[in-house]
Amino acid sequence: MIRLLFCYNDNRSFKQSVTDYVGENMKKVCFVCLGNICRSPMAEFVMKDLASAEGWLIESRATSGWEHGNPIHHGTQSILKKYHIAYDYQKSSQQISYQDFRDFDVIIGMDTNNVADLKEMSRGRFDEKIFLFVDGGVPDPWFTGDFDATYELVKCGCEQWLARLRNS
Repeated sequence: MIRLLFCYNDNRSFKQSVTDYVGENMKKVCFVCLGNICRSPMAEFVMKDLASAEGWLIESRATSGWEHGNPIHHGTQSILKKYHIAYDYQKSSQQISYQDFRDFDVIIGMDTNNVADLKEMSRGRFDEKIFLFVDGGVPDPWFTGDFDATYELVKCGCEQWLARLRNS
């Protein structure tokens, strides 16, 4: 177990001390879909697997509160297990917040509806951080039932985002 001790004075926040420690260049990436139980958690854990050496903060959220508190969909869990991708068994759906818009460097919607919802929620304040995951988006396997096809698109998209983020 590694323990980190941060010392900071009263004029600086703990968050600023952590940022100073890990560096300003640590990328903070958030994948977003409608419910945060299928596509965005799949992208979160695929990207964490691909970018494990990068030291980035990678998370996922929902645009809606429909699935709030629900676990990752069993179809997504099955795909992650199939490809030996580690994931948090206790992860539950969480809706994106104003603080998330502030904190994340890049907010990636899994389809065009997600991007539109994110921009509406942003009200123009954080639009420069919002991007579409891949051209054409990723169909929602909640409706299609095809988690294998979703995985193929997510893996390819994460590889593209990894290259893009490394070069930014």
